[in-house]
Amino acid sequence: MRPHRGAGARAGKRKKTMGRRRKGHPITGWLVIDKSPGMTSAHVVAVVRRLTHAAKVGHAGTLDPLATGVLPIALGEATKTVSYTMEHLKRYRFTVRFGEARATDDAEGEVTAISPHRPDRAAIEAALPNFTGEIEQVPPAFSALKIGGQRAYAIARAKGSPVLAARRVKIEEFRLIEAPDADHAVFEVRSGKGAYMRALARDLARRLGTFGYVANLRRLAVGPFTEKEAISLDCLAGLVHSARLAEALRPAATVLDDIPALALTESEARRLRQGQPVAALPVVSRSPKSDIVPGARVRAMFDGRLVALAEVHGGEIRPVRVINELTEASVKETPDVD
Repeated sequence: MRPHRGAGARAGKRKKTMGRRRKGHPITGWLVIDKSPGMTSAHVVAVVRRLTHAAKVGHAGTLDPLATGVLPIALGEATKTVSYTMEHLKRYRFTVRFGEARATDDAEGEVTAISPHRPDRAAIEAALPNFTGEIEQVPPAFSALKIGGQRAYAIARAKGSPVLAARRVKIEEFRLIEAPDADHAVFEVRSGKGAYMRALARDLARRLGTFGYVANLRRLAVGPFTEKEAISLDCLAGLVHSARLAEALRPAATVLDDIPALALTESEARRLRQGQPVAALPVVSRSPKSDIVPGARVRAMFDGRLVALAEVHGGEIRPVRVINELTEASVKETPDVD
């Protein structure tokens, strides 16, 4: 007689499936952390994971340990939008110390060269247009870029000389804010991805006939995330322990505001969540932006929440990345675990 495998097999399958589930709470959204100096971005992620017990945590845009300011942290389904965050412009404020070159191009490195020359305000302002727009920039030797499978900073720490190729980066704005004394000047920069403020300071000083490094650096904004809404890790700890985490969370779709949104019905949302396409015409006809062209990337929304990033092809809206965004209520109901 053939053994009955139905219930037992199903139970075994469920057990295996449950075993593959990621540990932690299914919290989704963005936290805007104000990073303290001396802390790595990876350390911030670890602290956020410990405090929130979120199943998935990641950051958007590394900050050097010396730097402070805006570090967007993605939780849960928001981690699927990190790559879009990288495309946004960033704003920085930093101080350049003239007259010295340092190995790391910031205050943490050893002095490698000195110069008695100090540029005046007029010379500094005259040089700034040379560093605005699309420019060629050689990243700092102490950077996380890989050379032959090794991090550049690892080669530099071993007293090697990492050879880094120049890259094209975009500097939207480079402004002198103040020059408090002959040795220092304060700047604000708005830049695209991949631009190093340390390299910008180094190269500006060289053009001015001297040396220079970043004495301090603060990131003011990453796309829609600004320092006005940024909170410290201590503040986050207080919110978590008082069950008020939802107050600090921004929706996963926050970084996608420049992508057209299309409103779905409940049945259309269900199909996209299951990875199935839906007819484009009825969805687009309900949208005030009915000029969406074939191949366009769109935000598929239902009841004010992001369902998926999708593309319009062949008369269909096809899901590219399904995002199961949780409601604020579900976050509030998430139990705190010490």
